[in-house]
Amino acid sequence: MSAGAFDAVLLASFGGPEGQDDVIPFLRNVTRGRGVPDDRLEEVAVHYRHFGGASPINAQNRALKAALEAELAARGFDLPVHWGNRNWNPYFADTLRTAHAAGHDRLLAVVTSAYTSYSGVGQYRENFEQALADTGLAGTVTIDRLREFFDHPGFVTPFVEGLRATLAEPEARDAATHVLFVTHSIPTAAAAASGPEHGPGGAYVAQHIAVAEVIAAQAAPGVPHSLAYQSRSGDPRTPWLEPDVNDEIRRLAAAGVQRVVVVPIGFVSDHMEVLWDLDTEAAQTAADAGIGFARVATPGVHPAFVAGLVDLIAERVQDTPDAERPHLTALGPWPDHATVGAAPAVVR
Repeated sequence: MSAGAFDAVLLASFGGPEGQDDVIPFLRNVTRGRGVPDDRLEEVAVHYRHFGGASPINAQNRALKAALEAELAARGFDLPVHWGNRNWNPYFADTLRTAHAAGHDRLLAVVTSAYTSYSGVGQYRENFEQALADTGLAGTVTIDRLREFFDHPGFVTPFVEGLRATLAEPEARDAATHVLFVTHSIPTAAAAASGPEHGPGGAYVAQHIAVAEVIAAQAAPGVPHSLAYQSRSGDPRTPWLEPDVNDEIRRLAAAGVQRVVVVPIGFVSDHMEVLWDLDTEAAQTAADAGIGFARVATPGVHPAFVAGLVDLIAERVQDTPDAERPHLTALGPWPDHATVGAAPAVVR
């Protein structure tokens, strides 16, 4: 099947270290420009060192790349998949060089971020622009990206299925259970800037609340639920979105909740911030508070998620009208983004 305006897919992600020697260089990349000393980075490095210095995110992206390639081929799309990262090998610039050498100059990016925020949208655009400048490919290679897919059925379905299964476990049936939806915290100013027309928390908070309500309605009707945030970093004087997941678990325990089921709706895979911040720290907080803890899996390579990403690719290839684009909340479908790297228009 002809891919129309595109000749390849760019799987774009955060990146992560592959071994102990990579940890501090990787964290320097993540915090570049902020003046964070290495001794402070070592405090964060313990999360990676606990798992042998390797982040699971790279293996997860390799698996997602393979799954996308298989689904695209099965559906007749002639679109090779290239993978690039913001903070570790393969870097975007190297990936763009590889794609261009293979004759792929019209890329459609699948970014592993479902929501609207600077780090999930604006920063990736800046990364693409910088990579095109560094490689001299601006005006030759163009990059479009899929719309934010926070409320696409392919992203939501794995959470619905996972929450239903978890709530069906005997431990949940016989306890006062609370469903705790969790996402990455960001500075409140950054949240507001993500779309002030959506309220004080901007589009970022509005999207998460809307998705949580859809999942709760489908998988946990009648079960109490709330939204919390994790992985706060940076200057402690800067206000970030709250409540923190650990504080919320303590509050719920004090209120009589006997079991908390965490649904990490802010993430597409079980990477370090899920394995450490939730499976390690939040689980320990629940244990210390004397309540049960369960965590629903992220989409990963769930068949519905992979098929949903290809559906999103198809809607761009086929230029599907907004009215026909699937979405499960009143906020969607989120609009497409402007092309990165297009040659400037010639003024005549």
